Amino acid sequence: MPEPINLGYLVPQFPGQTHIFFWREIADLERLGCVPHLFSTRPPPPGLVSHDWSDAAIARTTYLGRPTPGHALAGLLRAPWSAILREGHGGEFLKDVLICLPAARALSAACRSRGIGHVHAHSCGRAALICALARLMGGPSYSLTLHGALSDYGPGQGFKWRNASFATIITHKLMAEMREVIGPDLPEDVMVQPMGVDTEDFKRDTPYEPPRPGAPLRIFSCGRLHRVKGHQDLLSAVRLLLDRGIDVQLDIAGEDDAGGTGYRAELQAHLEALDLGAHARLLGAISGPEVRRHLLAADVFALASWHEPLGVAYMEAMACGVPTIGTDAGGVRELIDSGENGLLVPPKAPEVLADAIAALAADPALCARLSEAGRARVVRDFRSSKGAETLIAGARRALAAQGRF
Repeated sequence: MPEPINLGYLVPQFPGQTHIFFWREIADLERLGCVPHLFSTRPPPPGLVSHDWSDAAIARTTYLGRPTPGHALAGLLRAPWSAILREGHGGEFLKDVLICLPAARALSAACRSRGIGHVHAHSCGRAALICALARLMGGPSYSLTLHGALSDYGPGQGFKWRNASFATIITHKLMAEMREVIGPDLPEDVMVQPMGVDTEDFKRDTPYEPPRPGAPLRIFSCGRLHRVKGHQDLLSAVRLLLDRGIDVQLDIAGEDDAGGTGYRAELQAHLEALDLGAHARLLGAISGPEVRRHLLAADVFALASWHEPLGVAYMEAMACGVPTIGTDAGGVRELIDSGENGLLVPPKAPEVLADAIAALAADPALCARLSEAGRARVVRDFRSSKGAETLIAGARRALAAQGRF
């Protein structure tokens, strides 16, 4: 049997409300014989998450944003200043470096004391910079996952990528963009590896039943409360459906980045301005089991994102056999084949979204077909264990190159 790997696993602000994927992957890593050591930059603010596993995750996580004075001083003294200054990018990059240096020293020290030879960063922002700085100061090898548009992850991307042992990118669309933007700074060992879901956890106990004629259409949506998730467009679509005489009940699960004191107030005001108080609810952050319960009770799942790199929420809905409507934005079409296993509509188009929802409400056969095909698509190509298998194989290659395996 292969020797177990001590693998560092770094996720920013962990656990976040959309981090169920990471928790599943951690469980898969353990099942496959790996020993994951959890690191993060800082814990989430109170009220932001409502997972039944949040307390266990926080207890297991080492937070690098709380460095000792010794780590801060050592970071400044031992920083690879020639490589940093050669990178350029101006003051923003240098600011990020100064913020990350103490965390990089703390990561190196923790890995040394625990026998961790490799760290995977599930981000290309400051978490990736922490790993790159640690590596150049004699710390562990590292790898990266790109989860979205590179422009979202700050300056110094060449610095973050060129010393990575390997990398995964969640869609072919992002891979093509990376080859154009990063070019020679991409590691040789780079592959497309989507996120995934636990298809045994997210499945139906009884067959999906299409919406009943005359009953309110039950729509569920799940995603953090942020303008780019398009919840305001979904609410507008619900208003259009009601005006057409189609009875709808919408539940939206998720919270804003401020724990309920930010964009949620604006979204609630939009809901009330549309006079949807009897037809739509903002549920706030709910646990994974509660998400599953709402999915199994829904007739339709819809998420109207303006941009979505791929979309774990779509995967969960499809795995549960819920007819799913997404937006043709980002990499979503690598998951949803419109008309085959779900429906795609343009972003920022409430009228078209309303048409798609109405089409499902009027066509039980289409709902049943999309339910079955959506589940099959996720089971075939988007199971969560594939990501864990990829990380373990990549870490073994990285450690073997160092003579540690």
